Amino acid sequence: MGLSFGVAATNLTGLVRNYLFEQKTREDSLLTEKAAAAAAPYFAAASAEDVNQVLEENAQAMDGRLMLIDQDGKVQYDTMRLMSGHRLQLDEVLRVLNGSAEQAYGMHDPGEAGADKMGGNDYSGQLAYSVHAMDGPDGPVGALLFVSRIQSLMDSLSTVQWKLISVFAVIMIAALVLALFLSQILTKPITNLSRSMRKMGKGDLSVRVPEKGSGELRELAENYNIMAAQLERLDKTRNQFVSNASHELKTPLATMKIMLESVMYQPDMPEELRREFMQDMNHEIDRLTGIVTDLLTLTRTDSEKGEMKHEPVDMSALTVEVVHMLTPVAEKRGQRLESSIEQGLQILGDKARLNQILYNLTDNAIKYSPDGGRIFVSLAKEGDRLAWRVRDNGVGIPKEDQEHIFERFYRVDKARSRETGGTGLGLSIVKQMVSMHGGEISVRSEPGHGSEFRVSFPEGGAGK
Repeated sequence: MGLSFGVAATNLTGLVRNYLFEQKTREDSLLTEKAAAAAAPYFAAASAEDVNQVLEENAQAMDGRLMLIDQDGKVQYDTMRLMSGHRLQLDEVLRVLNGSAEQAYGMHDPGEAGADKMGGNDYSGQLAYSVHAMDGPDGPVGALLFVSRIQSLMDSLSTVQWKLISVFAVIMIAALVLALFLSQILTKPITNLSRSMRKMGKGDLSVRVPEKGSGELRELAENYNIMAAQLERLDKTRNQFVSNASHELKTPLATMKIMLESVMYQPDMPEELRREFMQDMNHEIDRLTGIVTDLLTLTRTDSEKGEMKHEPVDMSALTVEVVHMLTPVAEKRGQRLESSIEQGLQILGDKARLNQILYNLTDNAIKYSPDGGRIFVSLAKEGDRLAWRVRDNGVGIPKEDQEHIFERFYRVDKARSRETGGTGLGLSIVKQMVSMHGGEISVRSEPGHGSEFRVSFPEGGAGK
């Protein structure tokens, strides 16, 4: 059993590490390639002002340092303005300049040759170098080097690894101690329980024990079966979440790959069609960014539950602010965004998260209502609770889907959701933030007649 836990812990931490590294490598390489393509024409034309502007804008967006290097290995432009005129002997740069690779990537520890000065004056952590070739009208003109600071990524990975190892270690020790204690004291029912626990330790979460006898033994068997059912349900939920997340991330990547290959291998493609492909790829990148952003929001919300702010929030003013913010969006589609707001209502809570709850619900109502439709937002005191209601006259939600709409990645209409930019995570985020404030969320809907979401909070707000 101990060996199984050890292998599982090692494999899981390795998977997490490899995934984060691969994700970082892909992200940096794509950003560097895009920046190199943008700067190459100006560099080839010796337009220093335009090159500077392109590099500065990209460096700020990429949150790193960019260096433009000519074919002789000399730094011509540096966004930190520290190494212009110097020659770089980095392996990644040399491989690209000598033509052995179009792009190169590497991670470097502090203290390596040249690594300290590459990170800037006040940084001494780990770095990642991403290099991509730059081509002009007459051939190669140099390379673009993107230097990113990855010490925070390494620290986060180390923390995750230790937490995983600690959890596996605690589970392993607890299972061994419990099995030893039960095998020495109790009889056959406990032997069955020990056998079941060993199966569970090997990954079989479906195993159950007979609920026979009376008193403590029966209660123990019942509690064990309840725990096993919860673990099995949690395991299925986790596997489904990983599967859904992988699918949602894979789909836009696959689409972009197909379109990119079409552009690459069809040099005579009409310009109009090429522009359409580039616009489609940009849309897929935006959708991928939205999914990642929502996943990060969910993860951050999970990890920061204990750090939520507890301060007086003027719910009336907040509601007015959200309605005012989204009114131009509704008017653009000829919709009416109306409101009824009771004044002087406030609760204790986190203003940013409360804002996001109402913003997401109202934005969804706008997206799923027809042009010329009507959306109504209200805030009122209902008994001892404060309640938001967001009502629309949109497409509505089938009854069989209503109990699932707050699940992660669940979509009522997958095609329509993707057309409107939905990631399937918005309502999950809303429900999680509502729960953090001790609130409740419900929906009433009829297909073809719109939907109404109701969010209610205790009058005192979230408990500290």
